[in-house]
Amino acid sequence: MHLTWIDSAIVLLYLLTTIGIGLAMKKRASKNLKSYFQGGKQLPWYMLGLSNASGMFDISGTMWLVALCFLYGLKSIWIPWLWPVFNQVFLMVFLSLWLRRSNVLTGAEWIGTRFGFERGAQMSHLVVVVFALISVLGFLAYGFIGVGKFMEIFIPFESISPYLPFTVAPQYVPHFYGIFFTSIATFYVILGGMYSIVWTDILQFAIMTVAALTIGIIAMVSVPQETLHAAVPAGWTDPSISWELAIDWASHIPEAVAKVNSDGYSLFGIFVMMMLFKGVLVSAAGPAPNYDMQKILATKSPKEGALMSGFVSVALMPIRYFMIAGFAVLAVVHYDRLDLINGGKLDFENVLPSAMLEFVPVGLLGLLLAGLLAAFMSTFASTVNAAPAYVVNDIYKRYFNPQASDRTLIKASYLVSVLVVVISTGIGLFVTSINSVLQWLVSGLWGGYTVANVLKWYWWRLNGHGYFWGMASGILASLILPPLAGGLFPYIASDLLPLYLFPAVLLISAAACFIVSFATAPVDNQVLLSFYRTVRPWGFWGPVAAQISAQDPQFPHNRNFWRDMANVVLGVVAQTCLVALPIFIVIKDFYWAGISALLFSLCALVMKYSWYDKLDEQHHEQAEGIAAAIRRV
Repeated sequence: MHLTWIDSAIVLLYLLTTIGIGLAMKKRASKNLKSYFQGGKQLPWYMLGLSNASGMFDISGTMWLVALCFLYGLKSIWIPWLWPVFNQVFLMVFLSLWLRRSNVLTGAEWIGTRFGFERGAQMSHLVVVVFALISVLGFLAYGFIGVGKFMEIFIPFESISPYLPFTVAPQYVPHFYGIFFTSIATFYVILGGMYSIVWTDILQFAIMTVAALTIGIIAMVSVPQETLHAAVPAGWTDPSISWELAIDWASHIPEAVAKVNSDGYSLFGIFVMMMLFKGVLVSAAGPAPNYDMQKILATKSPKEGALMSGFVSVALMPIRYFMIAGFAVLAVVHYDRLDLINGGKLDFENVLPSAMLEFVPVGLLGLLLAGLLAAFMSTFASTVNAAPAYVVNDIYKRYFNPQASDRTLIKASYLVSVLVVVISTGIGLFVTSINSVLQWLVSGLWGGYTVANVLKWYWWRLNGHGYFWGMASGILASLILPPLAGGLFPYIASDLLPLYLFPAVLLISAAACFIVSFATAPVDNQVLLSFYRTVRPWGFWGPVAAQISAQDPQFPHNRNFWRDMANVVLGVVAQTCLVALPIFIVIKDFYWAGISALLFSLCALVMKYSWYDKLDEQHHEQAEGIAAAIRRV
C-alpha cells in the first residue's frame, strides 16, 4: 500500500500552507533582529510552549520512541532520560526565570552578563558559538536522516524516478527526500523567522493531536487486551526498574532478540542510574544554545518563560505517547504484516512508517503524514532559526560590522540559514542510523558541555578562562575517549559508550574549570555584582552576596534551593506520569492508568502552591532587587 491521491493532496495542501505562512509573516519578521529571532518578545507563553512542544514532536525522535515502545513496552518510559527529557522540569522550576532575566538575544550574548568582556569572556563567547553551531549541525543531520528514511517508505523512488532528469543511487534515496523536504522548511523559516515558526508549529500541533488521538483509539478498539498480552514477552507491560532488563523476545519475535542485545540495555538498573546521574547534571546546566533557549528568551517576562517551559511537557507528553503506544501495540500484534527491511537489513526504526501504511485508513494517512512532516519541519525550522542568531549577532555584528543596518543583518541571516542547511545535508550523507546521531548528541557532545555550564550558574569563582577550557576539554574528551575506549570495553554497545564514559569526561572538564579559574584572575567585581542582582541565583555566591548585603541590607537574596529541588522531584514524577498514563490507557490497563492520573494530580496540586503561586512572588522580589540597585546608583 502506498499513498492515494487523497492522502497526497492533503500532504501537498499542508506544504503549500506552510509556504503561505512564511510569505505572510515576512514583513513582520524583517523589522529587526529581535523581531526575526524572538518575534519581538510579543508572543504569548502558551503559543511559544505549543511551538516548543511541536518542535520536539519530530519524525526522527518519534520513529526512535515507537521502536523503543515496540521492543521494551512500559520500560521504554525511562530510556528517553538519555535526552534527558526532564530538563524541561528544571527550566520550569527555576532556570527559565534565571535565563530570561538576562534579557539577551542569544546564549552567547548571555556570556557577557556573566563574565564581562575581557579576554577570557571573549574566549568563552567563541566556544559557545562553536558549540551552538556544532549542535545545530548535528540536530539538522539527525532530522535530515529521519525524514528521508520515513518518506522513502511512502513514496517509492521508482514511482517518481521517470520524472526526474537525474538518477539517484539506492543508498542515497533517503537523502534525496531529505533534501526536498528540508528545502521547504528552510524557505518558510528564512522568510518568516520566529513568527513563521510559531504559527506553523501551532498548525502542526493541531494536526498531530487529531492524528495521534485517532491512532491510539484505533489500537484500543482493534486490539483486545488478551491478544496484546499473548503477543508480548513477560515484563513488557511492567514499568518497574529491575537490575536486569528481563524481556525475552525469543518465543515471540526472534528477530527482536538481536536488536535488544545490540542496544545494550540488559543491565537496566545501572543504565537507568547512569541516565539519571547524567541527566540531573545536564539539566542543571540549563538549556543548550539551541531553539529551546531561543524560545525562552523570546517570552515576554521571566514568569512567562517558566510557564512556557512547564507547558511543553503538559502539551507534548500525553498526545505524543498516546500515538506512540497506539503504533507500538498495532505493530507488536500484527508484526507479520510489517515491512521493516531497509537497505537489505532489518531496521526497527521503520516500525512507525510501516505501521502507518498498514493500519491507517485513507484520508487519515495523509493527515498523519502531514502531521509528522509538520513535526519534522517544526524541529528543523526552529533549529535553523537558532544558527543565524549566533553567527549574525555574535560573530558578524560583533566583530565584523557593528554598524550594520537591520536590513543587512536580516539578509545575512538568510545566507547563514542556507549555508547551515547545506553543510548539515553534507553531514547527513554519511549517516545511516538515527540512533547513532542521537547517542553522539546527547551522550557525547553534551557530556563536554555539562560541567562548565553547571558551574556558571552556581559558583561565583568560575571565570571566562575556566569556562572556556572546561568546555573545550570536555568536548574534546567526549569526542576522543569513545574511540579509544572501544577496545577496553568490548561488551558495552558502541552507541552507549559515551554514556558510561560520562564520569571520565566530567572529571576532565571539572579539573580544567577549577585549575584554570584559580590560576587566573576572578571576573570583574562589578560584572559579578550586576549578574547577581539581575539573575539572583542560589548556589556558592557567598562573597558576592555579602557585598550586596553590605551595600543594601534589604536586598532579597534567593534562598529557595530546597523548595526548588522539591519542585524538581515533583515535576519529574508528574512528567513521568504524563508519559506512562497514555500508554496504560492504550493497553487498557485502567487500574495503573488511574494510579498515574492520581499521582500526577497530587503532584500538580502541590506544585500549584509550591511553584506556580511563588512565580509572582519571585517577580516582585526581582523588581525589589532592581529598585535597590537603582537607589544605590
